[in-house]
Amino acid sequence: MNTSPAALLLALFSALLPTLVMAAATTAASTPAATSSSTPLSTSTSIPAPSTKAGAASAVIAWRQVEATWAGEAVIEAERQSTVAAQTAGRIMAIHFRPGDVVKQGQVIMRIDPAVAQQQVAGVQAQVAEAQVALDNATREYERFRELFTKNYVSQSQMDQAEAGYKAAQARLTTLRASSGQASTTRAFADVTAPYAGVMSALHVEVGETAVPGTPLATGFDPAWLRASAQVPQAWIEAVRRGNRAWVEVPGANKWLSAARLVVMPAADPRTHTTEVRVYLPEGTGVLPGQFVRVHFVTGTARRLVVPAAAVLRRSEVTAVYVLPEKGRAQLRQVRLGERQGDGSYEVLAGLREGERVSLMPVQTGLAR
Repeated sequence: MNTSPAALLLALFSALLPTLVMAAATTAASTPAATSSSTPLSTSTSIPAPSTKAGAASAVIAWRQVEATWAGEAVIEAERQSTVAAQTAGRIMAIHFRPGDVVKQGQVIMRIDPAVAQQQVAGVQAQVAEAQVALDNATREYERFRELFTKNYVSQSQMDQAEAGYKAAQARLTTLRASSGQASTTRAFADVTAPYAGVMSALHVEVGETAVPGTPLATGFDPAWLRASAQVPQAWIEAVRRGNRAWVEVPGANKWLSAARLVVMPAADPRTHTTEVRVYLPEGTGVLPGQFVRVHFVTGTARRLVVPAAAVLRRSEVTAVYVLPEKGRAQLRQVRLGERQGDGSYEVLAGLREGERVSLMPVQTGLAR
């Protein structure tokens, strides 16, 4: 009798079914023994949830009375910045400082060839010697004429002429001595010195170039005298004047500087109707002339819901904090923040409520989750 392939496969599976059932039973029986011989997973190896108790690593969201500010853009300027120019003619022989170098007051920045100045000094000194000889001769002649005049051997006109020659020789010697001093001073200008201690910011000449009086040589500034210049609209100038306080924010450096003093200029721009306010910075701020900053002028006080800056976590376009509940794990919550305050906190616009506790170490809290 012919048998189809399907029938043969069914018969083969029916014959092997008891064997497969016995193998499965044997494996199930051996599994508990293998499990009992392995080390059980201890609950102590799981990462615990961060503590929600009050401590140094957390803060409570609360309403606070903070300084109300108006923010404006400003540029850092150097109060003492100058360009040193040549005061004598000659070739630049040596340059001792380059841009970025710190220069002390009186140090020689560069040296100009003093050959021309020395020749001028030598020439004037020779003229002084010649004038001295002429004065001596005029003095002797004047003394002779005066003696002869007392004896009526010379006329009054001859006596006046001798006296005029004597006084002219005196005047010429005085003039040449002054020229000699001027030439000596010009020779001293061959050594270009720093008028005050500071930092060189630009060099306008190089070795081998020729300088004439008035040629700009180098520019420098004093980093201890810096200010931020801001243009304040007419609507805010009175509030800024009353507040008389400001914070200077340095973008990119995460740094806020307290202003040493404010000076409101006594004139307004007739085109923009703004007034320049100069915000003077304390020493050692690390900012440079020309840098862009934001000045936050204190205009009063306001009650705002704030969160410490240390609790804020920024990732790309997401701004969030870790909220620590009474029980359970920390929760990452997105928030919307307003302006940063002078004490380092941020105004909370949305995402947090008063009384909630946030972590001041958001990176560590995120890793612990």
